[in-house]
Amino acid sequence: MIEKVKPAHVKRKAILYVRQSSTQQVFHHLESQRLQYAMREHLVALGWHTVDVIDEDLGKSACGSTERAGFQRMVAEVSLAQVGAVAAWELSRFARNSREWQHLIDVCRIVDTLLVDEEAVYDARQSNDRLLLGLKGSLNEYELDLFRQRSQKARQQKALRAELGMNAPVGYVNAGEGRQEKDPDQRVQQAIHTVFEKFLELGTARQAMMWFLDHGLEMPCLHWEDGQWKTRWRTPAYHPIVRILKHPIYAGAYAWGMTRTETVLENGQPRRVNQLKPQDEWLVLQRDHHEGYVTWETHERIQEMIRKNVQAYIPVSAGAAKQGPALLAGILRCRRCGKKLMVRYVGGHRRRVLRYVCHRGFDGNGEPRCIGFGGDPVDEAIAREVMRVIQPGAVEAAVLAAKQVTEQHDQGIQAIQLELEARQYEADRARRQYDAADPENRLVAAELERRWNTAMERVDALQRKLEEEDRKRTAVEPLTSEAFLTLAQDMRAVWDDPRTDIRLKKRIIRALVEEVIADTTVAEIHIVIHWKGGVHTELQLRRRRSGQCRHNTPKDVVEAVKVLSRICSDEKIAAWLTRNGLHTGKGHSWTRQHVTGLRHRHEIPVYEAERQSAEGWMNQSQAAAYLDVERGTLSVALACGEIPGIRPLPVGPWLLKREDLDGEAGRGLAERVQRHRRLLGRQAAENVTPDLFSTSRGGAL
Repeated sequence: MIEKVKPAHVKRKAILYVRQSSTQQVFHHLESQRLQYAMREHLVALGWHTVDVIDEDLGKSACGSTERAGFQRMVAEVSLAQVGAVAAWELSRFARNSREWQHLIDVCRIVDTLLVDEEAVYDARQSNDRLLLGLKGSLNEYELDLFRQRSQKARQQKALRAELGMNAPVGYVNAGEGRQEKDPDQRVQQAIHTVFEKFLELGTARQAMMWFLDHGLEMPCLHWEDGQWKTRWRTPAYHPIVRILKHPIYAGAYAWGMTRTETVLENGQPRRVNQLKPQDEWLVLQRDHHEGYVTWETHERIQEMIRKNVQAYIPVSAGAAKQGPALLAGILRCRRCGKKLMVRYVGGHRRRVLRYVCHRGFDGNGEPRCIGFGGDPVDEAIAREVMRVIQPGAVEAAVLAAKQVTEQHDQGIQAIQLELEARQYEADRARRQYDAADPENRLVAAELERRWNTAMERVDALQRKLEEEDRKRTAVEPLTSEAFLTLAQDMRAVWDDPRTDIRLKKRIIRALVEEVIADTTVAEIHIVIHWKGGVHTELQLRRRRSGQCRHNTPKDVVEAVKVLSRICSDEKIAAWLTRNGLHTGKGHSWTRQHVTGLRHRHEIPVYEAERQSAEGWMNQSQAAAYLDVERGTLSVALACGEIPGIRPLPVGPWLLKREDLDGEAGRGLAERVQRHRRLLGRQAAENVTPDLFSTSRGGAL
């Protein structure tokens, strides 16, 4: 061994390479470290005076998939012919893969650098030593594979018995022997339950996240602190919510072998990539292993919803309901080519027109365009069919929805209460720390006092928030089925209300409709509705002619024109609409021509004095003259509700019916006014003004 060490080797420095494969070995296998560092004395005994120690790779594996800066620096210095020997306690410390091992041997052979371990000195220029080094490198690589296979087989056998422990996700704690139990913190449990409930209610993980953000609630997460996992609370984020929704542990299942590890080359360097395997390829899946937050059937339903929400990768899926006004986006299909129709908006920013088009073949392969048509008439036709289907169950559905709204509000209050309890505990702990501190040590006492004040501020903020939610809760009156008796007739009005969430409309349609097949001719649009139960409905819609425009005048304006046309001309109606700040469907101010066109489209009769007299309609001035009362007196009676009247616009005329004025209320008002006038004549000197609208009808009048 000594014969291989030449003076030329000793003149150069020696490098001692120290490495351990994992962080656990670095902290717990200290004897191995001492043996490796003791090789320095062995190099000195061989004649080297300068020995550099490279220990940058402590805690890094030499399998070849991990970049080792220390090993690369050692090879670089050897390449510069500045190193006489590289040493390690055993040669497997250098590398356990053929690529790096052979590269080190080739470099040492070229620059005449020795390799030294605890047993021998190897000269890479000698064929026998080079053969021995090659065999040892292959054995080291095989040994690593053998260790890996043994450990993986042992882990697999233990996992098959559902006894292999694993890091429990947020919401669970390890109970030993592979058993998981729910986190005893009720606040954590309530947050996890809310994630699943909101996803099933709102349909997407993002909307569930937005619900947490809108209510100012936090989500639990795990942080590694002081050698253990601890629960911390932070602002909700999208990916943690998705992980909760996808993990089978929340369905009470024990799953192992869900991922596969593959090695790929990236920029010439190997990199390990984890990929999720399909469920039928999982090595272990044991249901009903522990208590879950949802059932396995609900878990599978959630996975299907998530899969369908990824519309970009699944062409047959409708995708998640989004904010766009197109009700049939994702479920409208071309009858000619079978592809889904795309949504297009044409026109300016102020006036966008919805169109459904089938251009996928043209955009991708230059094929002819299939069909295209305006979307609003088709959406309205589908909405009418949906209303026809759901109206029989509207009352029951509305009562259930009202109950769900109340339960959702209670969930928010419960989450705030649990957070308040946690903050109160933190405030009490901060108070105890402050009380235990020495008051004369102001540096410590001041900091503890600041923490206590901060904790109390958080408690006060949560208490105010809880009080506000309680006020909202008590302000909402409980609704019963009697309150929804007219809902079947008002369902269309609720559907057309601009405040109704478009995503809710889309989810209602998708709950009933499987898909809609469309085709066109020159004059018509052929629609086939495939309902969920297998029933089909065919519709024939007339296409708008070229140049035929569509007027989306608000329905409340149309109703106001219907009422005002009984007592007003078109010019006066336009003036009243303008005074109320209303505009046409195209955003223009109202004129006589606009009102005339609106009446023609909606078949509203024009104002005629003869028709007004025959139907008995009067304006306020005419009604005051008819009752022989002042206009102001009649205004007060209308405002008090004593005299029935119709006022279609906030700023506009009243409409009164002659039969209402001839009734008891009109006669009573006229009689009181007459008595009031007689009393004024007798009591003018006393300056006494009786109350015409006193609640007591038995007064002096």
